[in-house]
Amino acid sequence: MFFSKNLKTFNNINHCFFSKNGGVSRGVYSSLNCGLGSDDKKENVLKNLIIVSKQIGLNSKNLFTMNQTHSNRVVVINDANKHIQRVDSDALITREKNIAISVLTADCVPILIYDEVNQVIACVHAGWKGAVSGIVENTLNTISKMSRNSKINVAIGPCIGVNNYEVGKEFYAKFINISKKNEKFFLSNRKGKLLFDLRNYVNSKFEELEVNHVENIDFDTFLENKNFFSFRRSKQVYEKDYGRCISVISLIKD
Repeated sequence: MFFSKNLKTFNNINHCFFSKNGGVSRGVYSSLNCGLGSDDKKENVLKNLIIVSKQIGLNSKNLFTMNQTHSNRVVVINDANKHIQRVDSDALITREKNIAISVLTADCVPILIYDEVNQVIACVHAGWKGAVSGIVENTLNTISKMSRNSKINVAIGPCIGVNNYEVGKEFYAKFINISKKNEKFFLSNRKGKLLFDLRNYVNSKFEELEVNHVENIDFDTFLENKNFFSFRRSKQVYEKDYGRCISVISLIKD
């Protein structure tokens, strides 16, 4: 379990970037796999979600997950839709109390957001596709439309590190076609292969939007095999599937 030092200072929210440990799943999913979209046994994933819910202090019926599509779609959880526990989106926002919203990752960037003035929370799944298409911007724009005079606190969780994110020339070209300034997010390794800095690219989105309170929980999911699932690591060793780590945030009822 990993936490944001900044978010921990607020008494009216709970949050956690969960590791892959402490669950009931076996094999490549060992052990806290929370991905309902994985090929893991559904009963094991549901048991893992119950474990997560207990850790965050809520019933599992109040834990909302996303069917993530690497898009820029944002959904606000409110009275009208809070009976739907799994939502098609890559970001969730709510001001509802005593529910938890969550993001699943296995190399992509999990982001937890808290607007301390207006009591709004959000979680974001930012892979490269979502980040390029505006998932961060859409999330913050939606929060600003819900409330004025926001004070945004951001925690950017564990994701794949630049040294382990090898990409091809077509990938590089997509970013350069958007802006030549994106060159700064690419490095070359000793073999002459291109490497992409996903974490810094996501951070740059918040910088552009002038969000000042941003904290990075800086672990490389590819490298830290004892703590995190990794799509790229699983692919490298020819595993048929991979687990998903969960990151959660909730507002506590006064």
